[in-house]
Order: sequence, then structure tokens, then C-alpha cells
Amino acid sequence: MNRIYRNARHVLLFIASAAIVFFASTAFAQEGLKNPLNSNFSSIPAFIAGALKALAMIALPIITLFLVISGFYFITAQGNQQKLETAKKNFFYVVIGALLILGAWIIATLIAGTVNQLTGK
Repeated sequence: MNRIYRNARHVLLFIASAAIVFFASTAFAQEGLKNPLNSNFSSIPAFIAGALKALAMIALPIITLFLVISGFYFITAQGNQQKLETAKKNFFYVVIGALLILGAWIIATLIAGTVNQLTGK
């Protein structure tokens, strides 16, 4: 049970962090940023969406690698229940991690698009 509470704390911490970033991005979205590198990231929501897109592009090959490793764990288990449980846990965590990373990118993109439509930028 202690592990469940620890995981729940991590999820709540992630949600709180995302809420802080969301409220900060909406508060500063109207001012705009002067970005000398790329004019596409002139607002905080657009910058966050771009950063999460870069994170997703970096994470996709890593996720693929860990899915292959998880498949090798299933193959090498050969009926051993303890190894099968380890392989199932590994696969579950890889899928959850992939969903979190890709979901964060999708949500940030939607929020950035909504804020840009509301502010007319």
C-alpha cells in the first residue's frame, strides 16, 4: 500500500506542477515574449508546446527502445512467473510513460492554441 500512496503523491505533484505552469502561461500570455531565436515561440503557451514537442520527439526513440527491451523480457521469461511479472511491470511502466509524455504534449498544444485564439495572436 505504501507504494500506491507514493505513486499517488507523484501523480498529484505532476498535476499540481502542470496547473502552476498552465496558470502562469495564461497570466503571461497577453504580454508576449521577445524571443531573438524563433518568432514562433513569442508566447509562453507556444514555448511550452514547443518544448513538449521537442521532448516528445526525443522520447519516442527511447520509448521504442524500452518497448523492445520489454519484449525481450517477455521472450526470455520462458514461463517463469517471477520474470513474467517483471516483464509485465516493465511494459506497463513504458506504456504509462509514453502516454504521459505524449498526453502532456497534446494538452499543451491544445492549451496554446486556445490561448492564442482567445488573445488573437
